Amino acid sequence: MSAMQATVVGGGLAGCECACQLADRGVDVTLYEMRPLAKSPAHHTDHLAELVCSNSFKSTRYDSAAGLLKDELLAMGSQLIRCAKQAAVPAGGALAVDRDVFSRLVERSIAERPRITVVREEVRELPVGHTVIAAGPLCSKTLCDALLARVGGDALSFFDAAAPIVDASTLDMDVLFAQSRYDDGTGADYLNAPLNKEEYEAFIEALVGADRVILKDFERRELFSACQPAEEVARTGKDAIRFGAMKPVGLTDPRTGRRPWAAVQLRAENAERTAYNLVGFQTNLTFAEQKRVFRMIPGLENAEFFRYGVMHRNTFVDSPHVLDGTFRIPDTHIRLAGQITGTEGYTEAIASGLLAALNTYADLAGIAHATLPVTGAFGSLVAYATDPNTQGYQPMHVNFGLVPPLDDGKRRSKRDRYGLYAARAMDDLSRYIESRPDLFSAETR
Repeated sequence: MSAMQATVVGGGLAGCECACQLADRGVDVTLYEMRPLAKSPAHHTDHLAELVCSNSFKSTRYDSAAGLLKDELLAMGSQLIRCAKQAAVPAGGALAVDRDVFSRLVERSIAERPRITVVREEVRELPVGHTVIAAGPLCSKTLCDALLARVGGDALSFFDAAAPIVDASTLDMDVLFAQSRYDDGTGADYLNAPLNKEEYEAFIEALVGADRVILKDFERRELFSACQPAEEVARTGKDAIRFGAMKPVGLTDPRTGRRPWAAVQLRAENAERTAYNLVGFQTNLTFAEQKRVFRMIPGLENAEFFRYGVMHRNTFVDSPHVLDGTFRIPDTHIRLAGQITGTEGYTEAIASGLLAALNTYADLAGIAHATLPVTGAFGSLVAYATDPNTQGYQPMHVNFGLVPPLDDGKRRSKRDRYGLYAARAMDDLSRYIESRPDLFSAETR
């Protein structure tokens, strides 16, 4: 039995990454997951690391913040990003996964580590000792109340949503066409449903007027910007969604040889391509209205739904004002990780779990905390999320708007600038990793 012990609450992305990283550093970990004994509004299974919204981890481009974050995590030895790559399905320039395969791979990674003990039990009060609360923004009310009472400050919230998933065998492939935007149609990773002007306007009218589950008119601050329900986007203007999720740019309908007026893209959920999700169509519509409205999309007239879209409230803490620079509750051994800190996104959750593990291990081993370079994708997000000067804190993805600018004064295109940001970030991270063999050994990378 190791002299070093820690508790991780939550078997999602952050919690599973955290448990693996701690175990690989010689820490005995008790990993609590409340499912299947207690349910959340968004989960559909009792598997660890279940993806409750999209199956996409976003871009893999080296010159994007999302792509850079994956490179950073691989350099630091992330287990879950490796699992995601093994579970990948075609998605153009994005890392999308078969969500069932991904969960199984993560569960196998947990099972292969004898230092991790998984306990299926709801944690109702804050544990004693070194702890990482990675219960997510949908943690049980009892634990959430205990946490917020201990943290202090305001408990903030926003609404999040998921898109529906449809049965591929019920789609009309005489209407849908396979093409990724801007390519020639060969080896395409998306299906496209083309709409002409009349079809688009009828669809938008039905979408905006459909019955909703949560009967209220939302203010933009209540909705997480990356997951706004499609009907809320459409409500802001007749063509708003045509310049967003339904943009036809880079697509050619083979039936007409022309670009459609608008298009709905469908991304494969698994390698067999038996299920597809409607990209960008997170929704708050009732199930009956989803069936009616989404079947107005050409090619989806007879679509059967494996899963309807859902909307739910997420809770996060005002991290810049109630947590320290390592996401620790001051004067405790308790850290937070995942979306409850306001670092929003699948890959960001994995990163926060890894960072929580490094700093919890640092406490246990009596060594200096991990302080990631602020030039990096995640280091800059952590710096923003833990800066007391940050006001009006809201959930945020990694983005290049948070990194320090280049200091040579040269004018460059956005792509060239982002490429240099990424190169600088990886150079700085490599040097940092080499400088901290106490945190990053060959075995953990």
